[in-house]
Amino acid sequence: MNYPMRFRTFSLLALSLLVTCIISCNKSNPLVTDTPADYYPMHIGNYIIYRMDSLKFINVGSQDTVISYLAKEVVEDSITDNLGRPSFRVTRYLSDTNGISPWTPSIAFMVTPLTGSVEVVENNLRYIKMVTPVQDGISWLGNAYIDTKSDISQVPYMDGWNYTYASTGLPFDVLAGTIPETVTVSEVNSVTGLGDGSYVQTLYSAEIYGKNIGLIYKRFLYSVYQSPNVQYPAGATIGYGLTFNMISHN
Repeated sequence: MNYPMRFRTFSLLALSLLVTCIISCNKSNPLVTDTPADYYPMHIGNYIIYRMDSLKFINVGSQDTVISYLAKEVVEDSITDNLGRPSFRVTRYLSDTNGISPWTPSIAFMVTPLTGSVEVVENNLRYIKMVTPVQDGISWLGNAYIDTKSDISQVPYMDGWNYTYASTGLPFDVLAGTIPETVTVSEVNSVTGLGDGSYVQTLYSAEIYGKNIGLIYKRFLYSVYQSPNVQYPAGATIGYGLTFNMISHN
């Protein structure tokens, strides 16, 4: 099976992150029992700047390309969600990778810190990003509030993801340097398809949070590959990928 080179590179990077996580899990501290507030602090005015790489498949998926930006996520205001719970509005701004162009608003999302969890609503999808306690092996259905089963679902591939903590309290390297205390949330890592390789679905998602900082690293990939046929002689891949790597924060 011939995959596009950038797709293979992306997959190898995801595998490398997974291997690092597995190795780190064997070294993690089982006595660490932090709370979501330790790894997802919310204070108005706080911001994090990332390098954001967006993977897109073009020409009916016969080619792929990565478009890079600087992304700045700013906690801008305190609000309430539709249940009346205290929440925060976060706005993501984009600029070019040199930081020359003005910051342009891209998307706003809502973060709701609760006693035992943190919920995030983005693009009308509600995620349970973290739960208590933050400790290796703790798992939960992070997409439980998302419609993945109806005929009108736009994200059936998000069904049944079992979020799990790993590498709690261990350091992790990002563009900003080494973050001394982090936790990895492994969300999904699966490859499914037909035995002959004519159809392959790849799902990978992991987020890493720095203590007293927030999200410091994220990698996501969803792709569906179909082998060459009469309609698509070179084969076709649909889907998308995103990587966020922290550069700085206040």
